[in-house]
Amino acid sequence: MKTKTIKSALISVFNKDGLAPIVNELNKLNVTIYSTGGTEKFIKDLGVDVIAVEDLTSYPSILGGRVKTLHPKVFGGILNRQNNDSDVAELTEFDIPQIDLVIVDLYPFEKTVASGASHQDIIEKIDIGGISLIRAAAKNYSDVFCVSSVDDYSEFLELLKSKHGESSDEDRKRFAAKAFNISSHYDTAIFNYFNQNHDIAALKVSETEGQVLRYGENPHQKGFFFGDFDAMFTKLHGKELSYNNLLDVDAAVNLMNEFKNEAPTFAILKHNNACGFAQRETIHQAYVDALAGDPVSAFGGILIANTQIDAATATEIHNLFCEVVIAPSFSDEAIEILKGKKNRILLILKETELSKTTVRTCLNGALVQERDDKTDTKQDLNTATKKSPSPSEVEDLIFASKICKHTKSNTIVLAKNKQLCASGTGQTSRVDALNQAIHKAQSFNFDLEGAVMASDAFFPFPDCVEIADKAGINAVIQPGGSIKDQLSIDYCDEHNMSMVFTGTRHFKH
Repeated sequence: MKTKTIKSALISVFNKDGLAPIVNELNKLNVTIYSTGGTEKFIKDLGVDVIAVEDLTSYPSILGGRVKTLHPKVFGGILNRQNNDSDVAELTEFDIPQIDLVIVDLYPFEKTVASGASHQDIIEKIDIGGISLIRAAAKNYSDVFCVSSVDDYSEFLELLKSKHGESSDEDRKRFAAKAFNISSHYDTAIFNYFNQNHDIAALKVSETEGQVLRYGENPHQKGFFFGDFDAMFTKLHGKELSYNNLLDVDAAVNLMNEFKNEAPTFAILKHNNACGFAQRETIHQAYVDALAGDPVSAFGGILIANTQIDAATATEIHNLFCEVVIAPSFSDEAIEILKGKKNRILLILKETELSKTTVRTCLNGALVQERDDKTDTKQDLNTATKKSPSPSEVEDLIFASKICKHTKSNTIVLAKNKQLCASGTGQTSRVDALNQAIHKAQSFNFDLEGAVMASDAFFPFPDCVEIADKAGINAVIQPGGSIKDQLSIDYCDEHNMSMVFTGTRHFKH
């Protein structure tokens, strides 16, 4: 194993948090330090000797700081191969010092984009010197130690202290991998900023935050989650989330996002589909009525509210075995009640913008599409029948349509008085989905007289409206667009039903 002793270091960082202990330790080890700009001043203020890069290169920082370290005397000191006699001879010939350690981070490009900064400010945060130094040092890990992130400072400092400035080939290679992780992620972020309109048909996804899950969809499968979970949620209590928990949480958040800032709304999901859903004057009553939609499927489900969960609601929830409870907030008393089950996961949902695209593996590649951000509204409704839906039916139709959009296709959703009566989910036939929904609603004693029906796609035949009519359903919402739409319209007109078209299909596979 090849061991190297750090005798010289180049340090140039944007974020100086945690840097002082490293500089002081390097000073104790008599390491020669090169630096520039603000980092140079920072090191001098610590009372540590530092050589300005400008003195090494005999060239000043130019173009407003855009060019500082891009010089053969810097990169030659990093990229030379110590086991190559020709490289070593050239260092001597051109008076280039060997650089054993590079500590560099990058301008905060992603944070600058997220801040809403101007295009020019964003462009100025595209790092050139830093990324070049990182790549050079990581490439030559055989001779150079590269520290590319403030997140690695503590680990590097421990190595520095425990090994007295020496490093193994294994250590340097591991940090080189971290460096290329940083550089590749950085380039991906820049490309995606420039390609926001998807003019270039290329998929670049990079997530540096990741965790190993207990297992995947099934215990014999490995599973991982890549993303910043803590940016979306504050976890108050419970076990680690599983692969299936995360899928259900994703479905729950996307569904409840349709009802943001509306009256108190509660949803219960199982296998990514809503099995209970209600909107009421209080969150307590919304939960009670959501549970009534399917108390059997609710067992082991994922619960989500669009407003604070209070003690009364928590008391009701505590009687149900559920995996996860999500809300924008919980009262203190509610938290203590829900903590009564040690494994129950409690999550506070933060204000977070959801991704504008969806990605899934397909064959030997991936499918990418824009998120279905279209939500049906009253303005989208085109009454296709002689009879128009009443104002209360319109409210229920929009309510049902939102749930339908987030239910696996083929699907039919039945609702009444802002309550999910039942849904038929993931069926190969729309007729089967409707029959499933009717059977389920009736099994939980729902009176479908006056209920409404939502469909994620058009009806190719009038059989669905006929079945719905015989079950007592009075109003229908669907995209329309079938060459045989008139058959369904005629049936509705003949049986005093109202039907509206939205013009938008909401398949979900």
